[in-house]
Amino acid sequence: MTGEKRGYVQVYTGDGKGKTTAALGLCLRAVGAGLRVEMIQFLKKGRFSEIKAMESLLPSVKVTQFGTGRFVRGRPCQEDIAEARQGLARAVMVSSDPALDLLILDESLVALHFGLFTVQEVVELVRNRSKGLELVLTGRWCPQQILDEADLVTRMSCVKHYYQKGVPAREGIEK
Repeated sequence: MTGEKRGYVQVYTGDGKGKTTAALGLCLRAVGAGLRVEMIQFLKKGRFSEIKAMESLLPSVKVTQFGTGRFVRGRPCQEDIAEARQGLARAVMVSSDPALDLLILDESLVALHFGLFTVQEVVELVRNRSKGLELVLTGRWCPQQILDEADLVTRMSCVKHYYQKGVPAREGIEK
């Protein structure tokens, strides 16, 4: 054993609530342990409650968003694709930084599902990252090839959700 730090690949996927929340919990734990963390959000744009909290409580965490704020369903437009490609380029760049301990690619699996980048590009990022980097991928629709690359997979499944009764997303709880 060399004592060299090894990072693992974690995937939080499925149709249930809690994927981003789980990644944020890991972020909080990592910062508490003095680790350097970066979070890249795909498809999102805006000052959601978690962004406001991190700005004031976890200023050491770098958060960048690569989304238009309007693409959720349907076909992506060129701007959606360009944003996601910029996010992927940032992820590739920072994933090779040996000083970074935890990289969260929030909603990267949704961006992948909509074809904003390819499975092969994500697999290359996973395989070429710094050996000590813990990498977290979140979002629905995780392809089998990514599941195979991961060291830890948590599948959130929706058993019951108040959305089904028409309750909209609530600030501080879902957004």
